[in-house]
Amino acid sequence: MKVFADKLPEALAKKLPPVVIVAGEEPLQHMEACDAVRAAARERGIEEREVLHVEANFAWGQLHETASNLSLFGASKLIELRLGGHSLGQEGGRALKEHAERLAGSDDVLLISMGKLDFRQQKSAWFQALDKVGLFVPVWPVDASRLGFWLRDRAERHGLGLDLDAARLLGERTEGNLLAADQELQKLALLMPPGSKVTARQIAGDVEDSARFDVFTLVDACLKGEQARVSRIIAGLRSEGVETPIVLWALTRELRTLLSLQQHLDQGQSFEHACKAQKPAIFEKRRPAYQQAIARLPSRRLHKLLLFAQRLDLAIKGASPLPPWDGLHDLALTLAGGRGPLAELPSSYRIG
Repeated sequence: MKVFADKLPEALAKKLPPVVIVAGEEPLQHMEACDAVRAAARERGIEEREVLHVEANFAWGQLHETASNLSLFGASKLIELRLGGHSLGQEGGRALKEHAERLAGSDDVLLISMGKLDFRQQKSAWFQALDKVGLFVPVWPVDASRLGFWLRDRAERHGLGLDLDAARLLGERTEGNLLAADQELQKLALLMPPGSKVTARQIAGDVEDSARFDVFTLVDACLKGEQARVSRIIAGLRSEGVETPIVLWALTRELRTLLSLQQHLDQGQSFEHACKAQKPAIFEKRRPAYQQAIARLPSRRLHKLLLFAQRLDLAIKGASPLPPWDGLHDLALTLAGGRGPLAELPSSYRIG
């Protein structure tokens, strides 16, 4: 049965199931969901815990052996199976299905911690078998449109009042990193009296900007068309002293990828096939962003952007009067669907 992370403690208070699957890539909610299962197990008198880390060449027979061994401290134990980003494979799927079939004679609790489970994996035999008797907790990143509300509610858990403007600013300062945002709220709770109201001005003055910019964050924002975020990331990269050739390399690589995708599509291939044909292949979760960019940028414009990137390369090498950082901002912003603000430059250096 599916239960979202914010409702998990309530569900566990009613009944501790023999299996809980926590799956997803958002660190804070993932960690807290697993902690909630451990706390519920302790409340039920389960004192023993065994942890199995799934790595390359993991022997899946360990799961059966651990479940078969008698607990040293009581009638039951908590078994944690930590997969991280590793896939189950056929052997792992078979081992979990067999474990589900043996649950009737066991008082143990199995906590499976893993990455995102896609729709196809949720239709597998092992998942269906475990889902019938346990809880499935999908952990999703908080959508940007809901982040302010999420942080406002989160502040209440730390005894603080956070108005919506302050919550949104905190989300911006931490670049959507829930773990960093929660740490900032904890620090504010230590510095301020219980029940204090936190304003946007206090957030601006007291909260360190925890966003960590890198070129991969930049290209993702470009592909998704997030123009305001692109400008902010470029400013962050520049202030952190990131070398301009690295930024240009990342943007140029995405331009070439988009042109390659467009060529495959022009040949009548499906978008999925075009993504798989890239080297390396584009991961499934990144494909919607590429699809947005392809729909927004025709081939002619992509070729213009690539020519502009070549001019930027000359500028970085000192062979062109184009200001490198301004040019990178122009390139990234146009890739995101906007227009570069470099009106003061000669038209031959601007993107048409």
